[in-house]
Amino acid sequence: MTEFEIIEGCKNKDPRSQRALFDRFAGKMMGVCLRYANDASEAEDMLQDAFLRIFQHIDQFKFEGAFEGWVRRVVVNAAIRTIEKKKIQYKELEENMYDVPRVEATAYNHLNQEELLKLINQLPDGYRMVFNLSAIEGYSHEEIGVMLNIQPGTSRSQLVKARKMLQYQILQLQKVAV
Repeated sequence: MTEFEIIEGCKNKDPRSQRALFDRFAGKMMGVCLRYANDASEAEDMLQDAFLRIFQHIDQFKFEGAFEGWVRRVVVNAAIRTIEKKKIQYKELEENMYDVPRVEATAYNHLNQEELLKLINQLPDGYRMVFNLSAIEGYSHEEIGVMLNIQPGTSRSQLVKARKMLQYQILQLQKVAV
């Protein structure tokens, strides 16, 4: 089935097309959900919610731009809604708590994708949300502000603090490894 046939089938509520759509994107979108969730179970809930929304609103896709991009945006929004239900706070950690020296670029080379994902998942919810939306998804601080109902300056601040916290965590791992 072509992407066009799958989309048209989903618009007509065809179960085979819905299954084909899920099979095509679920693995990649689960990776997106894992970056926002605290654990695999929460990521699965996010993914399920996202696909329900995709099937409900697929008629809104107008074949302008990449379909995968549209799917990813629905998934990210579903993840945001799940986290907002927990009423996260964009809390301020002590500024100097994560004052870290400059880290050599080679320090990052020893981390694999799974280890980095674990470090990102250890960030407080607000930091993790902004880090994922900015550094990974590529949204601007203005877009993040709208999505999370925060000021762009808060988004910038959260990103800086998330990066400092990640640097601190990486340094701690380096100390243990040495």
